Amino acid sequence: MNFIKYRFISFILSGLLILASIYGLIRFGLVLGVDFTGGSLVEVLPGQEQGQEKLKEDLGEIGLTVSQIQQTGGGSLLIRFEGGWEEKDRLVDFFQARGGQILRDETVGPTFGQELFKKALLAIGLTIILILIFIAWRFGDLNFGIVAVAAMIHDNLILLGAFSFLGRFLSAPVDSLFITAALTTLATSVYDTVVTFGYIRDRLQSSFSGQDIEATANEAINATVVRNINNSWTIVFMLVAILLLCGETVRWFSLALLIGTILGTYSSTFLAVPLLVVWQKIRKRGR
Repeated sequence: MNFIKYRFISFILSGLLILASIYGLIRFGLVLGVDFTGGSLVEVLPGQEQGQEKLKEDLGEIGLTVSQIQQTGGGSLLIRFEGGWEEKDRLVDFFQARGGQILRDETVGPTFGQELFKKALLAIGLTIILILIFIAWRFGDLNFGIVAVAAMIHDNLILLGAFSFLGRFLSAPVDSLFITAALTTLATSVYDTVVTFGYIRDRLQSSFSGQDIEATANEAINATVVRNINNSWTIVFMLVAILLLCGETVRWFSLALLIGTILGTYSSTFLAVPLLVVWQKIRKRGR
C-alpha cells in the first residue's frame, strides 16, 4: 500500500489535533496536582452524605480553604486544599468525628512543589535534546534526529492538550505520574521511529537500491507497520485492563500512558516518515 501518497491525511489529522490541543491549553490550562502546586490531598469515605457546596462551607468554618472536591467511582471523595500537616490533621479530625474513613493523604510544601515542577520540565527538555543527539549520531544525519524529535513533541503536545480537556471536565490532574507517562511516551515514539528510519537508511545506502526517498520510505512503512502495531497492542491491552480495574491513584496515569502509546505508534510511522520524505525533498530542491 502506498502510505506516502496519502501523507496529507496524516498532516491534516495531526494539524487538527495540535490546534485542538493548543486551544485547550490556552482556554482551560492544566489542573496541576499537589505534587507541583503544594498543599494537601486527602481521599476519604465520608460518614455522612451531603452536597459538595455544603461540605466546602463546613470545612471553611474550621479554617480550610478547599480548592476541589471530586467524587470517585468507589464512593470516596478526593479533597484538595491549601495548607500542610496542621490543616490536614484538622480535616482528618473533621471526618473521623462524622464516622468517616481516611483512605490516603499527601502533603507537599509549596516551595518543594515548584522546584519539582521545574525539574520535571527540565527532565523532559533534557530527554528530547539527548534523543536528538543520539539519533543524529546513530544515523549520521541531523535531519533524522530533527524529524524524530518533531514527532515526539507532537505526541507530548497532544497528550498535554488531552489532559487540558480532561482536567476541565473530569478534574484530571497533571502530577509527577503524568511526567512519567510523558517521558514514556517519548520512548515509545522514538523506539518505533528508529526501527523504521533504520530500514530507510539501510535501503538508501545499499549499492543495489536505485529507489528515491519516497519509494524507500513507503517500502519501510509496509515492512514495519504490522510489527509496530502488534507491539503496541500488547501494551494497549495491559493499560486498558489497568484503567478498568485500578483505583483512583493510578487511573489518570494509566490513561496518560494509553494515550501516549497510541500517539507514539501513530506518529512514528504515519507522521515521522512522511515528514522525513518532505524534509529531504525540500533539502534536495534547495541544493
